[in-house]
Amino acid sequence: LSGLDPAQPYFQGTPITVRLDKSDAEFVDVIHTDSAPTIPYLGFGMSTAVGHLDFYPNGGKQMPGCEKNPVSQIVDIDGIWEGTRDFVACNHLRSYKYYSDSIIYPDGFLGYACASYDVFETENCFPCPREGCPNMGHFADKFKGKINNNFMKLYLNTGEAKDFALWRYKVTVTLSGKSKVKGYVNLALYGSGGNTRQHQIVKGTLQPDNAYTSFIDAEVNIGTVTKVKFLWNNNWLNPTFPELGAATITVQSGEN
Repeated sequence: LSGLDPAQPYFQGTPITVRLDKSDAEFVDVIHTDSAPTIPYLGFGMSTAVGHLDFYPNGGKQMPGCEKNPVSQIVDIDGIWEGTRDFVACNHLRSYKYYSDSIIYPDGFLGYACASYDVFETENCFPCPREGCPNMGHFADKFKGKINNNFMKLYLNTGEAKDFALWRYKVTVTLSGKSKVKGYVNLALYGSGGNTRQHQIVKGTLQPDNAYTSFIDAEVNIGTVTKVKFLWNNNWLNPTFPELGAATITVQSGEN
């Protein structure tokens, strides 16, 4: 039984006979996409964990792509009716869009077990444990035999628009050079399954011999890494013409 952003008003905090609960089926998975408080944020979805697996994409409150201005949202690529619905309840409706996308990407939407979304953004919940990570959506039941009796909260990030699936990588860059500069470092990953766009790893002071770690939520499952593109920029003309390189770049896939 899959709950697609089950309703918050009149249901949250009520007895299990009234609302969705993991006792309702052998396996209950839930996608929370609009779990901000109804007052004052008009969140329509339940925030409490009620299933065997509870997924909170992007933290479960504000979905990427739902912050568009009203005009661009109503005049939607899928038509005015779809755009109007998204304007009224964009976060709430993301749940079924993620679910339908998950059918197309059976290896996508990995959920990382974590205490909160803030902790998910650190290195504490990465990579997946030995038993793996469940997939949010249609293929969540592949994880059925690996759950215990506790509530399991899972976090992940999604794209702003279809296709929503992203794949998470941890990237560590150790810089080489003679002097520190201010600027930024971008990386793009190339692999047997495809290539990513450039992702910013660090911005600010760039110190040679320092290691900088960041997460990349890539729009493609790159498979086996074949190449990494390294680009740095110091934003303005520097008469000393500093040079920076990457002594090492480590890429770790969250899945394995």
